[in-house]
Amino acid sequence: MAIPHVHLNTFSGVVYAGRIMDRRLHAVVLPPGPRLLRVLTAALDGTGPAVCPLPPGLPGPALHGLLTALAPHSVETEDGVTRHRAEAGTDSTPVADRTAVLIATSGSTGAPKFVELTAAALRHSAAGTLARIGAAPGDRWLCCVPTSHVSGVQVLVRALVAGTEPIILPRFDTAAVVSGAAPGVHIAMVPTQLRRLLDAGADLTAFGAVVLGGAAAAPGLLAEARARGGRIFPSYGMSETSGGCVYDGVPLDGMRFALGDGGRIRIAGPSLFTGYRLRPDLTTEAMDGGWFVTQDLGAVEDGRLRVRGRVDDVINTGGEKVLAGEVAIALSRHPGVRDVVVVGRPDPEWGERVTAVVVPSPGASGVPALPELRALVRETLPAHAAPHELELVEAIPLLASGKPDRARLRAPAPGR
Repeated sequence: MAIPHVHLNTFSGVVYAGRIMDRRLHAVVLPPGPRLLRVLTAALDGTGPAVCPLPPGLPGPALHGLLTALAPHSVETEDGVTRHRAEAGTDSTPVADRTAVLIATSGSTGAPKFVELTAAALRHSAAGTLARIGAAPGDRWLCCVPTSHVSGVQVLVRALVAGTEPIILPRFDTAAVVSGAAPGVHIAMVPTQLRRLLDAGADLTAFGAVVLGGAAAAPGLLAEARARGGRIFPSYGMSETSGGCVYDGVPLDGMRFALGDGGRIRIAGPSLFTGYRLRPDLTTEAMDGGWFVTQDLGAVEDGRLRVRGRVDDVINTGGEKVLAGEVAIALSRHPGVRDVVVVGRPDPEWGERVTAVVVPSPGASGVPALPELRALVRETLPAHAAPHELELVEAIPLLASGKPDRARLRAPAPGR
């Protein structure tokens, strides 16, 4: 049944955690396309409410949970706009006037939280990307990543800042992406999507820039893509930084990075978020003055930032700490490894055992074996970092964002 369009009355602002909150918020449950672009444009230029894009097709309970935590005034779907009926004892709460876009993300507990971004922060990030990749006037962007994530939103914002019409695909499809390629068309994707393009024999010289984000890209993947003519820009960032803010280890104009205690990466600059929706406690916890304290560990090499892995991806095995990301990079050098994720799985003796989940390379002389992978890791890392378990799979399970589903990968392999 169609959802009727309702008149949205004006309202008075409120003060929350010391901030004046006086702008309406819409939860936007729309597929990628022109209508989503219109509501995003209105959110950025101030002619419409702030928006929080949510993925269409969510199961009812999942959508209900997100809406309850978000507390929007209205929900916009393909059928229209309807007032959000808050649960008893709760009210829809406006956002700060400068807030334009909210992005849903999850903490370590899986509880939803919403990153608040201003139009200025998003535009600064977009302009920095256009400058870094050397975009020319009239260049376009192809969007094939989820528009409920900062990666997809930022592709659309880059197009708006460039003053061009984006090419919006409903989902990543290799054939559709290839057909949309042109020298003046730039694209953002995750490493798995780039791998699929390479496997399909795509001509990367047909694209403008290829911005990689969402997960660390294996050095072999980058080398192969560049050898085949791709202008590849690996980026590092997250929702709280309006997307990628460090490209090839170098921050975008105006952005800064530093390493804190234990190598924790800290980010500062005009692309930062303003806080977590209705969670000043989490905002205070994440910020140190003007610095956002990330959940990632890094190192500085020749003045460039190298991301070593996430704090929660540290594997504790036999009293030793192993950075899963560094082990994965070492394993990716094996010619028989097409894709790999390293996780810690429960072990009664060691606490966690280092486990390599590997997609074998097609056409390789043989599938990689655990002893040779262990030896490869020990060439550059301590012996305790070598994997104790190898699981061969046809494909790495992914989240909707394109990142590896680590929770699923940490589950014991079938038969164990």
